[in-house]
Amino acid sequence: MHSYPSIETKESPIVNPLIDPHIEIKDLNVYIDGRHILKNINLALPNNSVTSIIGPSGCGKTTLLKTLNRLVDDTKGVEITGSVLVNGEDIYGKNAEVTHIRKKMGLLSQKPYPLPMSIYDNVAYGPRIHGTRSKKELDKIVETQLRNVALWDEVKDRLSHSASGLSIGQQQRLCLARGLAVEPEIILGDESTSALDPLSTAKIEELLIELKKDYTIVLVTHILRQARRVSDYILFVYDGEVLEFGPTEQVLLNPQNEITKQYVKGFIS
Repeated sequence: MHSYPSIETKESPIVNPLIDPHIEIKDLNVYIDGRHILKNINLALPNNSVTSIIGPSGCGKTTLLKTLNRLVDDTKGVEITGSVLVNGEDIYGKNAEVTHIRKKMGLLSQKPYPLPMSIYDNVAYGPRIHGTRSKKELDKIVETQLRNVALWDEVKDRLSHSASGLSIGQQQRLCLARGLAVEPEIILGDESTSALDPLSTAKIEELLIELKKDYTIVLVTHILRQARRVSDYILFVYDGEVLEFGPTEQVLLNPQNEITKQYVKGFIS
């Protein structure tokens, strides 16, 4: 268990940048096997922007990300209180439909996991699940999304080949295309470049910056340089609490919280 210096706990208001929020988190608490993992989280995340979640290992970053598409529900012994609203809909409400919620979220994990099928079928998989049967329409979706992730020119002549034959960087872009094919509203990334070489990392970062014009993007990253390159906003999590949230340059260059200052200087890891 990671050991944290003590901090003063107090209620934090919903932080709302001067942009209409796409995601609102209100009084969110997450307990796993009785341990208080996320503590009274109140946030408003803006649309058409990249927000990076930073903080020490084990502080709750990935758990917070998973609450946004209810993947934390899959963990045994979980108790959740509070609400997460996406476009005003409480995804933890009694009548919330999990499949519908997850369709809104494209998830890019640490390691790419292409499906054991062709490149074409990986991208077409989601639309087929949701009822698209027309070959012409599927062809259009596959080409559009592979172009969106700058992969079309690299694979257009081998769409029927197994996705496992792609490089790891190409696989990560394919997984992003697969997520985009179901027309999500939000892209979630959990250290999605940690397994990639520098060139592939740069391509993914460029894609995320380009995609924010159409999506809300929330990333977990350990790399402060990356957070500065791609993010519009930074969210600093420490021991399950949000200690600071604001524009990237402000949080990284002029943090208001003393613990944030220590973290960005490299004194806390």
